[in-house]
Amino acid sequence: MKLFYSPGACSIGIHVLLEEIGKPYETQLVKLREGAQFAAEYTSVNPKSKVPALQRDDGSILTEYPAIAYWLARTNPEARLWPDDVESQVRALEMMDYLIATTHMHGFSRIFRPVGFAPSEGDAETVRARGLEIFGNGLALLDRTLAGKEYVTGAFSIADTVAFYIEFWATARNVPLPANCAAHYARMLARPSVQRVMQQEGLA
Repeated sequence: MKLFYSPGACSIGIHVLLEEIGKPYETQLVKLREGAQFAAEYTSVNPKSKVPALQRDDGSILTEYPAIAYWLARTNPEARLWPDDVESQVRALEMMDYLIATTHMHGFSRIFRPVGFAPSEGDAETVRARGLEIFGNGLALLDRTLAGKEYVTGAFSIADTVAFYIEFWATARNVPLPANCAAHYARMLARPSVQRVMQQEGLA
């Protein structure tokens, strides 16, 4: 397998899953800040021009975080990355969808690149403020979900890697983490898989 990634991007969560699984894989750096995601070399892999992308052993490509994470979990059941019971499965999917589609795409994207959402440059700060509000709402919901639990569904699963990259972004941007999120983030940072990824991506 080969993971196409950018350090500290959402692909960090898939990187963690690959380390949790423990099977051989390669990584291919995509320099997002230099626009490498738009170059033909990468669009031939992922025409969506974003990370992560995963090249499987048969050469086929998977894109989109939930699809990659789900495939890794279901094809590596011994790693126990996917809950056994249906209720925990739907709760994992529920949290992943909200964090990716809303907290990430509508919240963090407005914080990180407000001009992409602003009618004019003069509206950028208003857009950023709205992004912070959406992002904060996402952290608050995640915090409530984590109340009384070590992980999103109780046991570690693919959903926790999404929560992790959201928490990582918050910390990097000096956005305070609510108590349960802070405890979850610390718990994730203590996992050997996360420590290896942070080292490999130059984020330790």
